[in-house]
Formats: sequence, structure tokens, C-alpha cells
Amino acid sequence: MKLIQSRDNPFFKGLKRLAESGRERRKTGHTLLDGVHLVESYEAVHGPVETLIVAESALASGEIAAYVAGRDVVVLADSLLRDLGLVDTPSGLLAVATMPSGISAVNLEKEAILLDGVQDPGNVGTLLRTAAAAGIKQALLSPGCASAWSPKVLRAGQGAHFVLAIHEDVDLAEFMAAYCGTTAVTCLDGATSLYEARWHGPLAWVFGAEGQGVRPELMAAARLKIKIPMPGAVESLNVAAAAAICLFEALRRKLVP
Repeated sequence: MKLIQSRDNPFFKGLKRLAESGRERRKTGHTLLDGVHLVESYEAVHGPVETLIVAESALASGEIAAYVAGRDVVVLADSLLRDLGLVDTPSGLLAVATMPSGISAVNLEKEAILLDGVQDPGNVGTLLRTAAAAGIKQALLSPGCASAWSPKVLRAGQGAHFVLAIHEDVDLAEFMAAYCGTTAVTCLDGATSLYEARWHGPLAWVFGAEGQGVRPELMAAARLKIKIPMPGAVESLNVAAAAAICLFEALRRKLVP
């Protein structure tokens, strides 16, 4: 067990770079996981994390103390853990983990979720989590999306990253042109109600950036345009909420033909 209390410590500086820099994560092949659930989800699929890091106060008692009992850990002063700025409320447990490599190729015949410029880390993580919960196996992110492996996206994903094939910086237009199933997008103009729309075979759902939505060229390329009926006094939904409605309606149809 090693206690780190100085911001000048080289190990802490390395954690700070991983927390703040996507370039550092790509260069080292590592990212940071926050919380027992996320660490457990990673280890269930990929084996032990590289390094466990515990807040000094979390060693006294509780879930984290029990979880790390008997394991080699690095202990950080609580103030240093907060300084990393990973999340608003740090859990007290961090891990340095190797980002999964050897991702399978994009599959043009399987269901997918396509994210077009979704920049909010919480939304990206929630979208990945929702897709995984609905049985989707692959996620394609365009350039401009929040980094899938950033700590905030990982925390919002709650383990979804480890059951999805995640592809970043994808040319979504190219994928949509070659896709063997049906590409679908939510919009208002010229769209069919989600509950009346018909499709066959696999679906690739396209969800767009907060505020701007899906780019016009992708909107035009989609084979199916869907609108979610909203009789209430609002005009739109958060992208994560809209995705949940669409993905689980599609799942319902598979389960109850």
C-alpha cells in the first residue's frame, strides 16, 4: 500500500493527464474507471485492472474498504482525488485500466446505434448504456462526439462499454450507404409515427447532437424517418430519452411480434 499526498508526485501527475486528455488515453492505451460497479464490470470481462486507487478516507470502512481488502492499492489523499475532477462526486475508488483492444470490425448486418456529434459525456454514456440494455451490440460514433473512453462517459455508461463493440471517428454516411438493414432517424417533417412505422431486418438508429440534431445529409440518407408522438406540451425530448423510447419499442416488437 502506497500513500500519495503531493500534487507533485509523478504517479498523480500521470492520473491527472489520463483524467484530462483524450490524447494521453490514446497514447498510453489506458483510462480511469470510477466506482466499484464499473471496476467489477470491467474485471468480469477483461480481468484485473492495472492499478486500484483508493481515497484515504474510504479505507476506514464500507463497501470500498471491503472490496479492496487483500488487494494491492495506491492510496490518494482525498483532496488529490477531488483534484482529478473525474466526476462531480467521486466514489472513493478509481482504477487505471487498459482500454479494450482488438475491437471487431464494423458489422454491416447487425443492429447498431449511430451517434452523430453527441458532445455531452453524460448523454453519450447514457446512450451506450441504453443500447446495451436493449441488446444492441455495436455503437458507431462520428467525429465530434465526446470521447467514449473518457471517465465521465464511462461512469454514465455503467459497464456498457464492456459489452459493446465501440467504434469512434466513423464516417456514418459511408456506413449508412453500405448497411444491409434499415437506417432510421427521428425527426418531425415527413416522418411516420414510431408506433405505426414498419421495418424488416436489423435496424441502425441514428441519434444526433444536442440542439442541432442529425446532420441534414444523414437525415436524407436514412431509409426510415420516425417521429415519437408527444401529445403533451413539449416539442422535443432529450436525445437519450428519445433513444430509449425507440430502442425499446424495437425490442418490444421482437419479443411480441
